[in-house]
Amino acid sequence: MHVPVQLLEHARFQLAARRESHGAGQGAGAPGDVLASAPMPGDAGPGGNGEGAISLLLEFSIDDILDWIWEEFHLPELKPANNTQSEQADLIRDGWDKRGAASRLDRRRTLKQAIKRRAIQSESESRSVPAAFTNDDLRFRQIQLRPKPSSNAVVFFVLDASASMREMERQLAKTFYFFALQGLRRKYQQVEVRFIGHTTRAWEFSEDDFFQVTGSGGTIASSAFRLALALIHQHYRAEAYSRYLFYASDGENFPEDRGAASEQLSQLAREVSYMGYAETAPGNPLAADTEMRRLFAGLERQRLAVANTLLACRDDIWTAIRKFFTHRSMTEPSS
Repeated sequence: MHVPVQLLEHARFQLAARRESHGAGQGAGAPGDVLASAPMPGDAGPGGNGEGAISLLLEFSIDDILDWIWEEFHLPELKPANNTQSEQADLIRDGWDKRGAASRLDRRRTLKQAIKRRAIQSESESRSVPAAFTNDDLRFRQIQLRPKPSSNAVVFFVLDASASMREMERQLAKTFYFFALQGLRRKYQQVEVRFIGHTTRAWEFSEDDFFQVTGSGGTIASSAFRLALALIHQHYRAEAYSRYLFYASDGENFPEDRGAASEQLSQLAREVSYMGYAETAPGNPLAADTEMRRLFAGLERQRLAVANTLLACRDDIWTAIRKFFTHRSMTEPSS
């Protein structure tokens, strides 16, 4: 990702000479005069000798940007359940220094330091130090090898892929899942993610296929919950794994499936460490009384480890991540 950065310049003010008159509505002219046409794009004209301006174009990797996002969230570490915690050596970030390997240069902090330096420089100092960056601006990440708690976790991402999920609904849900996935991989040392999509039937997908999946037909949500329960019972014992499930849907479900969906959700809520529901409703910031929202609200009233939120626009994605990732059931060990 490329980000243009303007160099910080000091403002200079001076009064114009009295004989000079510049500004809108001044100068020779008469009613009806034809104004000169604006230059066409790309018609730069002959080369000049004006001072001009310089801007920097910084390049950041997607991983760097995601690291900064999750650092700014200040979210707590996810805690292991029961006996899932172990110790393993890992490289841990340990502050910053003015010296270090080029591969560990923190470009964001370096840029901040350069901007702060130029903001407090006097005009004479600015002329003597014209460079955008100096060695004193450089900041490098420092790392150390330390034991770090590690725990096994499995997370189920479940998506309603039926015809009622239109393009905008799918985009909101998949964007939420993308950033939630990045956060989980940064918070857990060992995390396994299973991807499930459903219409009237449920299927398990690879990560790549999950973020491209689209479907048609009706909606039977219990098929996905049933598949998640089967995978939990087959592969993920409670004493060995912290287990989480997130579900994204537009809230619609086949009316005759209400009983089965309620039963499967109740069982899931009692077997996973935490369950989050994100309802997609583009352009509608008010919570609707949908089938799925009523089911999840009922589980919350039973004081189970469940939370739900509404995705009406892209900004709601960050609200949902903060809500889900700071929930006590995600950040405290299970009893």
